[in-house]
Amino acid sequence: MNKKTNEELQILVGKATAGDKAALETLVAGVQDIVFNLSLRMLGTFQDAEDATQDILLKMITHLSSFRGDSSFTTWVFRIAVNHLKNYKKHMFARYPLSFAYYGDDIENAKIQDVPDFTQNVEKDILAEELKMSCTNVMLQCLDVESRCIFILGTMFKIDSRIAGDLLGITPEAYRKRLSRIRKKMADFLSQYCGEYGGGRCKCKDRVNYAIQSHRINPQQLDYKTAVEIPVSTMMDVKNAMEDIDDLSQDFSFCKPYQSPEHTKYLIQEFLDSTQFSIIQKA
Repeated sequence: MNKKTNEELQILVGKATAGDKAALETLVAGVQDIVFNLSLRMLGTFQDAEDATQDILLKMITHLSSFRGDSSFTTWVFRIAVNHLKNYKKHMFARYPLSFAYYGDDIENAKIQDVPDFTQNVEKDILAEELKMSCTNVMLQCLDVESRCIFILGTMFKIDSRIAGDLLGITPEAYRKRLSRIRKKMADFLSQYCGEYGGGRCKCKDRVNYAIQSHRINPQQLDYKTAVEIPVSTMMDVKNAMEDIDDLSQDFSFCKPYQSPEHTKYLIQEFLDSTQFSIIQKA
């Protein structure tokens, strides 16, 4: 979170809970990318991630007085976000769950040859890149919720196993073992089915029109291609002390972090400017 010290954050939290709007805006700005990226990987789509990010940030704002400084502020936000996302039922894949068996069968056996051209004059290479990033993110939905959370915390955010285990209510040892097994499962699937991050048969460019027909990508709304990529180090004040448990890091280079969308930032700012927020502050 912009490399602020714990003491600086404690001061900001104190000011924010006392009604200092500028301090609160600084706190929100410091964690909104973390929350959005965790939500995106947990839920699978930009729209669902935006909705969940707003919910989590509002929950953080309205519960700020409960922060006691027993952990870093970012860890406290992670706890709110993880608990919210593990129980989040409003996203698309909660209604239409995936499995590795289903996803692999679709890659191997989908009828892609006779699909007409749906590219709407958008370059196929651009659409293939969009599909590649969408596909690998959606692939995470083949994991159960807790396994997905373990994978994201350990692989994308590289959170220390003591912190991650505490967030999930398991021991650091159990967390490391489960992370290792999940990463191996993900790497095996990539190796078998993904032509980009493994040796698999899938070629995104050949599947573009099928993906458009299946509503997996939209030529008029390229979420990944228009998102602003940022280095994960700019988001974190949790110490990246995760133990080296395997040599699979390159297999998961698709776990790129992005800036939270401007629409989300606008809605949060709108709330901070609202009468409703003023009432909550005075309560």
